[in-house]
Amino acid sequence: MNISYNWLKDYLDFDLTPEETSAALTSLGLETGGVEEVETIKGGLEGLVIGEVLTCVNHPDSDHLHITTVNVGESEPLQIVCGAPNVAAGQKVVVALVGTKLYSGEESFAIKKSKIRGVESFGMICAEDEIGIGTGHAGIIVLPADAKVGTPAKEYYNIKSEYVLEVDITPNRVDGASHFGVARDLAAYLKQNKLKGTLRSPSVEKFKIDEPAGGINVKVENTEACPRYAGVTIKGVTVKESPEWLKNKLTLIGSRPINNVVDVTNFVLQELGHPLHAFDVAYIPGGEVIVKTLAEGTKFVTLDDVERSLSDKDLMICNDKEGMCIGGVFGGLKSGVTETTTDVFLECAYFNPTWIRKTARRHGLNTDASFHFERGCDPNDTIYVLKRAALLIQELAGGEITGSIQDVYPIQTPKPIVELSYERINALTGKVIDKDTVKSILDSLEITIEKESENSLTLAVPTYRVDVLRDVDVIEDILRVYGYNNIEIGDSLKSNLSYETPTDKSYDLQNLISEQLTGGGFSEIMNNSLTKEAYYTESRLFPASRCVRLINPLSADLNVMRQTLLYGGLESIAYNRNHQSPNIKFYEFGNCYFYDADKKTEGEILKEYSEEFHLGLWLSGNSINNSWCAADEKTSVYRLKAYTENILNRLGISAGKYDYAQFSDEIFSTAIDIQAKGKNKSLGVLGIVDKKLLKAMDINTEVYFAELNWDALMKEIKKHSITYTEISKFPTVKRDLALLLDKNILFDQVEKTAYKAERKLLKGISLFDVYEGKNLPEGKKSYAVNFVLQDDEKTLNDKQIDAIMQKIQKSLENELGAQLR
Repeated sequence: MNISYNWLKDYLDFDLTPEETSAALTSLGLETGGVEEVETIKGGLEGLVIGEVLTCVNHPDSDHLHITTVNVGESEPLQIVCGAPNVAAGQKVVVALVGTKLYSGEESFAIKKSKIRGVESFGMICAEDEIGIGTGHAGIIVLPADAKVGTPAKEYYNIKSEYVLEVDITPNRVDGASHFGVARDLAAYLKQNKLKGTLRSPSVEKFKIDEPAGGINVKVENTEACPRYAGVTIKGVTVKESPEWLKNKLTLIGSRPINNVVDVTNFVLQELGHPLHAFDVAYIPGGEVIVKTLAEGTKFVTLDDVERSLSDKDLMICNDKEGMCIGGVFGGLKSGVTETTTDVFLECAYFNPTWIRKTARRHGLNTDASFHFERGCDPNDTIYVLKRAALLIQELAGGEITGSIQDVYPIQTPKPIVELSYERINALTGKVIDKDTVKSILDSLEITIEKESENSLTLAVPTYRVDVLRDVDVIEDILRVYGYNNIEIGDSLKSNLSYETPTDKSYDLQNLISEQLTGGGFSEIMNNSLTKEAYYTESRLFPASRCVRLINPLSADLNVMRQTLLYGGLESIAYNRNHQSPNIKFYEFGNCYFYDADKKTEGEILKEYSEEFHLGLWLSGNSINNSWCAADEKTSVYRLKAYTENILNRLGISAGKYDYAQFSDEIFSTAIDIQAKGKNKSLGVLGIVDKKLLKAMDINTEVYFAELNWDALMKEIKKHSITYTEISKFPTVKRDLALLLDKNILFDQVEKTAYKAERKLLKGISLFDVYEGKNLPEGKKSYAVNFVLQDDEKTLNDKQIDAIMQKIQKSLENELGAQLR
């Protein structure tokens, strides 16, 4: 938010420089990003002086140019050729001397000595738009006769150096989102640091009702959305351009002047931090303003000339026939104040922050009004703000205040009461702060002491401090005014013993696996948790009914939370392939979200929602590409399986602790479910992505995908411990079997059957050849399997080896129908 340094001084007398003010505000928690010196008029009117036209004759070679002599306060008058139709002798004018730089938007040009149609010209007599004080270009500026010749134009127009502080307002500090709010905080700082600083608020003592009858009435039908609504009618106003001081103040902080009435509402917003809205009474035909919601789908045209479809949760400010304004967010096209307006209804209200925030998001609107209302304005300063704005409108536009102030405030908002103990202050700040200092700071923050004892205080917090509701909030306020830098670092260090939580362990293992995958050539991706419902509408595996939906989605492509990491990864693959990167090795850690209506429980609003942390892997393209030592090789599902098993093994889930179950579905043409052994619990899936799905994603190559349930993996290894054994001194023995098997038999089944037959001495099994084709019976395939045997206590002899192999062979024959070839 832009805060004017000189504007602050309207409410606070202080001697800090702009840079010192910036540092003070930052120490108070109103972090200031920078201080910028700003010119209300670009160039600051440097090089421009007040002159008097002594003579004016027509140019001999032109039908519209004039040759003038102008007294600019120097020893000799200047000859200036001027093309303005209104130039005449005796006028007081603004003259740009040779060397002066003038601006036109972002461009600039310098005034030079020149010849115009053979006549020398030593300057330029200026129009309004040429020096930036207005938009007129019909003729030169003609000043009053009492303008003093030779006076610099910057003095005549009272152009001063101005500084703008860029204050970063955090969401909880809306009380600082105004010039008076900043001045109020700065006054507390100055008091604590014993510096000059007297705070004064704008006076509304002159407010009075000029005509008791004839004002607009107010009716509030929805007090939940609008707890307080106030308004006053001002008749007989003259809507016109604002005076220079008001335009300059608004322009300086980046607000565009419109007219005197609208500019007052914007000025008071920037001054006091409470939005207002002015309505043309001509568009309130029934003489009554009604605050209510309208039917779902009602059409309404806003100030930006956009027709919007209203929700029945949008609060509207209406006349007796139609809506005039989206309450607290944006005005309507027809009811605003224009130069034809003569009577004004001025609104100042307190709207429910939640209602305003939802409406603003629903319509994609972010206005100054919604910024303040959705963070929480002060419901108890409404009448003060209304009076301040009404007096300014009377001052600048005339008119009479007609009818009494309408104020609908059925349930008053009390000041929050907070119990605060000195012991608590000292414990949280780490320092014993003097009681008188604490009370002085509280007084400077306008926090009143309702009751006091030796050890504690009962405090009433002003309602504009929407973020101060607990004792810790008050202590934070005390500390920021006292000064964080005034809390010394002690000589002793107090600490607590910490222990590793399951979250810590999960995070550490996540980093470990990330490093492992990155080292294996994978790239980590991070996709949006928000995705499109269209992915799930036809899905049986991830039905749309289980999607967590957004109430106010930014678009149809971001309207639900993802149930799987798959689609985001496929989008990334499609993007990379379209950008000439076809060889893909991706991984992603991320949450997936689910809704289960059957779990809905009264009073437990989150019961039907759940989330899981997943790890996704994607392979596509070549695993070996453009290598001097090996031919190109396409990646495969077997590589994905190896990467997945390496992850499981690294986590401590060895091959014997899980089983594979083969399946296919709408996502996978062929896949396996990784299940915890003996628990019928899925740890993840991996397989070949179905071609129909790939086609829908505009991917014309094979993609292999694995998705592991990280939460399930963490539960599986919860009691896992690492043990160490000495490397065996005795040799291993290898034996091969060529097995004839049915085609539906998986190597995983061979592996499990063999380990089941020999648990102690069988150390490893590997498949080194698969054959399907000639000389094999129908429906059969051949596996060449290598078995590794070892005894850790002695060397195996042939008799033992043969016995073990016969036992394994028999088990394979009995359980899988295997035959030796």
